[in-house]
Amino acid sequence: MNIPLVYSEEVAEAITAGQPVVALESNVITHGLDYPDNAETARRVEDAVRASGSVPATIGIDNGRILIGLTETDIERFASTPGIPKVSSRDLPIVLARGGMGATTVASSVIAAELAGLKFFSSAGIGGVHRGAERTMDVSSDLVQFTRSKVAVVCAGAKNILDLGLTMEFLETHCVPVVAYRSDDFPAFYCVSSGLRAPHRIDDPSLLAKAIENHWALGNPGSFLVTTPTKHADAIDGAEVEAVITKAVARAERDGVSGQAITKYLMRAVDRATEGRSAKANMAVLISTAEVAGELAAAHAKEFSS
Repeated sequence: MNIPLVYSEEVAEAITAGQPVVALESNVITHGLDYPDNAETARRVEDAVRASGSVPATIGIDNGRILIGLTETDIERFASTPGIPKVSSRDLPIVLARGGMGATTVASSVIAAELAGLKFFSSAGIGGVHRGAERTMDVSSDLVQFTRSKVAVVCAGAKNILDLGLTMEFLETHCVPVVAYRSDDFPAFYCVSSGLRAPHRIDDPSLLAKAIENHWALGNPGSFLVTTPTKHADAIDGAEVEAVITKAVARAERDGVSGQAITKYLMRAVDRATEGRSAKANMAVLISTAEVAGELAAAHAKEFSS
């Protein structure tokens, strides 16, 4: 049995022509900003990929099929339809079987990208090991999926509501390469640095393309993680965010908030404390990460085009 993949015209033409394509998740459309801001942000993210020399392929689920690239009509539909479920890797087979709509997360998007033959995926922030995971065992499926799907993942690190030290330890234990592109540190979403040094730094896109291909040529089955920090002008001070998160985590434990609800709870706490600045920073990092992903995918295609 093959999973039905439906390519948008733009993506199909790009693949046929050997142009670089960058996969994008649809969860940021359905579970991020309100309509119509979510649709506008999705368009701006896609345009950032195009401006960097690549073609965007936002991934979605509809009617038992995986959509590889959303059309303008699709973006409007996903942005304006209430109640579309967030679909991670464990949910993907069930949602496909039921035939409804679904918005892909990082984990399910990299599955779809590999099925579609796409080598690059962009996300502003990946999931990670949650604070208190030694008690809760709350580890994002994103990290597990990185050990299974052969995709280069370009991101601005992970959200600092997570335990970023343990997140880095997980990636090291599971042999997922982490390379900081033109920076020294592992970034923390809309914070330029998490305070943790990245294992490797590479500034040359062609060298990075070779490192990615070497990873797979060595027989590794999983992803290659490339981090790029948000622009300094768009960043939020890490110490400010950490102070808010520490208090919000204590309130969440007191109020019994856990599991999938904890991420939204903490992010909303940060947004309130920063008086909306974090929402603007969130949008900015989505766009800047997409720009870099488009640039790196184009460099990779130039280096390894047949």
